[in-house]
Amino acid sequence: MKRIVLTLAIAFIGLTASYAQTAGKQKMTPEQKAEKSTAKLEKELSLTADQKQKIYTVELDKYKKNEELHKQSHADRKATRDQHIASKKETDAKIDQILTADQKKKLADNHPAKKAKTQEKKDRRKGAKPANDTKTDDNTNTMES
Repeated sequence: MKRIVLTLAIAFIGLTASYAQTAGKQKMTPEQKAEKSTAKLEKELSLTADQKQKIYTVELDKYKKNEELHKQSHADRKATRDQHIASKKETDAKIDQILTADQKKKLADNHPAKKAKTQEKKDRRKGAKPANDTKTDDNTNTMES
């Protein structure tokens, strides 16, 4: 009897823990994603009201296209990836037309830092240690004479 109760208790705890991990993640709508990315660019680049509205329109279009791509079959991942890359280039070109020269420079200056941060997040998810945190022990390679 004790084994049955213990088994049920462990199963219950496992199920509630796995549910708790997925319960907090809600899928954002394309409008919410566009608003979030526009607000981030506005904060970084000090956009005008007109620029903000234009960028919101471009971002909304991008997220709607991406949502449609995700709804399609995942059978042909290469074609889907190619479409994502083309969509990103198109979006970047449209945003580039909207920004001023100073804003373009700020955006370009922030790009390497963002790329490094994204790579660090990917490494953490895979369980790898970041490249800049590796430590060497000088005492391990020395021989006493």
